[in-house]
Amino acid sequence: MADERTLRRAKILTIAVLALLVLAGGRTVFSRISNAKALEAGTAERSKLYVRVAAPNAASDGLTLSLPGTLQGFVQAPISARASGYLKKWHKDIGSRVQAGDLLAEIETPEIEQQLSQAMAARQQAASSLDLARSTFERWELLRKKDAVSQQEVDERRSADAQARANLAAADANVERLKQTENFKRVLAPFSGVITRRNVDVGDLIDAGGGAGRALFVLAQTDPLRVYVNVPQSYAQLVKRGQQVTVTQTELRGQGFKGEIVRTSASIDATTRTMQVEISLPNKDGTLLPGAFVQVALPLQPSGVTTIPTNALLIRAEGPRVAAVGADNKVSLRAVRVGRNYGEAIEVLDGVTESDRLILNPPDSLNEGDEVAVAPTEEKKGAKK
Repeated sequence: MADERTLRRAKILTIAVLALLVLAGGRTVFSRISNAKALEAGTAERSKLYVRVAAPNAASDGLTLSLPGTLQGFVQAPISARASGYLKKWHKDIGSRVQAGDLLAEIETPEIEQQLSQAMAARQQAASSLDLARSTFERWELLRKKDAVSQQEVDERRSADAQARANLAAADANVERLKQTENFKRVLAPFSGVITRRNVDVGDLIDAGGGAGRALFVLAQTDPLRVYVNVPQSYAQLVKRGQQVTVTQTELRGQGFKGEIVRTSASIDATTRTMQVEISLPNKDGTLLPGAFVQVALPLQPSGVTTIPTNALLIRAEGPRVAAVGADNKVSLRAVRVGRNYGEAIEVLDGVTESDRLILNPPDSLNEGDEVAVAPTEEKKGAKK
């Protein structure tokens, strides 16, 4: 009886242990299946390629071409001396704003002063010689009327009188020349502007007509300023006189300055294949400085061609491609024919439509039929600035 009871307990205990083992095994299997599904879902989520897309720009919209340029004074000239000597004093330094006719410097010219004194003395000699020649000629004319001298002698006295007059005129011209040269010892501003450079100091030897290399000052008119840009041949037909442009400088963040195209060279340089364009830029407050590097944004007339962002272009060995995303989020690689490059935008002559969604910055590993996920950001028009 006791053996049967013990056997029954052993069976119950065995069944309980087996049940516990089955439950534990089932829990482990369920946990592993659940983890495997979670891992698979996570892997699929992490392997999904998220992309940003943009639509091609309508052909009727205008574009902006950005080109580098350098600011220049509207009038800019080196101020040289016309009289030789030593610099006595300078009155204006760099940064000084001057008006036309202001005194910039004074030059000590002892040699010119001595030459002027000598020329004035020579002029007095010529005047005295003229008085003598005139009186002699008049006396000989009277003597000729009395037949006391020959006509030949009278003609000689007339010639001497004419020569004396010419000598006096030459002496007067020489005196006037030296007076004008002496006036150049005062260096005056030829126009209103700003002194951008001073190359001399008190006591320096000044050579007349030393050229730009030995200029005393450099004077620039800073309002308005000029900007010259070279427009590539492919855009030359789109640039017209009178167009408004925007000039920006990296150091002046958030500021744009309005200018106007005042003239173009109306020809293409055969060496660079560009057309030079001059822009007038108001600068009343003096914010912009001559010589600064700037970017000029030229709004171009619509070319009638669809454009896409430049970073939507995929360069492959078989030619340029774009990656379009279909309604099923599958990638379709399309061959395109490109036209003008506007920097941030590029013309596409064929291969895309305005309803397409083009992937921006497509990876090189992207292939036909790949599935992507469009990032939840607002789609942008391709060529709008």
